[in-house]
Amino acid sequence: MGFFDKLKQGLTKTRDNMVSGLNAAFTKGDIDEDFYDEIEEILVMGDVGVNTTSELIDDLKSAVKERRLKFTADCRDVLKELIRNRMTVPEGAYDFENGHSVVMIVGVNGVGKTTTVGKLASRMKEGGHKVLVAAADTFRAAANEQLVKWAERAGVDIITSKEGTDPASVVFDAVNAAKARKTDILLCDTAGRLHNKKNLMDELSKMNRVIDREFPDAKRETWVVLDATTGQNAVNQAREFNEAAGLDGIVLTKMDGTAKGGIAIAICAELGIPVKYIGVGEGIDDLQRFDPAEFVDALFDVDTSHSERSEES
Repeated sequence: MGFFDKLKQGLTKTRDNMVSGLNAAFTKGDIDEDFYDEIEEILVMGDVGVNTTSELIDDLKSAVKERRLKFTADCRDVLKELIRNRMTVPEGAYDFENGHSVVMIVGVNGVGKTTTVGKLASRMKEGGHKVLVAAADTFRAAANEQLVKWAERAGVDIITSKEGTDPASVVFDAVNAAKARKTDILLCDTAGRLHNKKNLMDELSKMNRVIDREFPDAKRETWVVLDATTGQNAVNQAREFNEAAGLDGIVLTKMDGTAKGGIAIAICAELGIPVKYIGVGEGIDDLQRFDPAEFVDALFDVDTSHSERSEES
């Protein structure tokens, strides 16, 4: 099964809960306020978020007026277009792949953070990059063992330490190893933390200071891993991590089987932080770059020419 088919399968519950309702609304006939109210309710219930939904409805009304649309069926493609426009990945989102870079991976426990680091390492190596992984989650039991196994599967080197070691010292060793080995991308797994855990956030700042001092020429990125099944909680986590650490990207995991696929729309629209990768399964290849057009097509169950469009984009 190709990635698009896996994504489409993963969004099945979202289509059943949200898109099926939208499609029913698009058959109502004439466009009126009841139609807009129905669309608004469906989007909010689909975890698109109140603010994003309000903006989409306002823009939909403007588009209907400008294009002189009369029937609800004409609004389907317009809504798809409006959603897609809010999910655009900015130019330069993957510039970290050009030259030496350090990517800090943050997130709360349970979102699949360590697993995601392993999958990212595999994907980047397959892209022709020399990758090194730093096991800086030294607080969680067996975190090192888990990441070592993923590094072995990905075929990349890893810097580890004993449980309870100062994470900043692991990052120090990893940064210097990355420089000595002429590594392209250093991925740093960090302890699961919340924005209100001051000691853990201070530890993250300490790791960043080590990188600034030891590898000042490296491109820097900080990504948060979010669990799509948590809905609006994922948006809140991203917002809080962004305030505490400053985020450059989001990795959205567990999109397979969730009924909360609309959360990807809310994250992109409300936070202005790009979703860079999306996970649709447990396999090492089930994490791919996020393609907004592909996502919207999978969400609305569109099969035609997605591969051609992705290649063009």
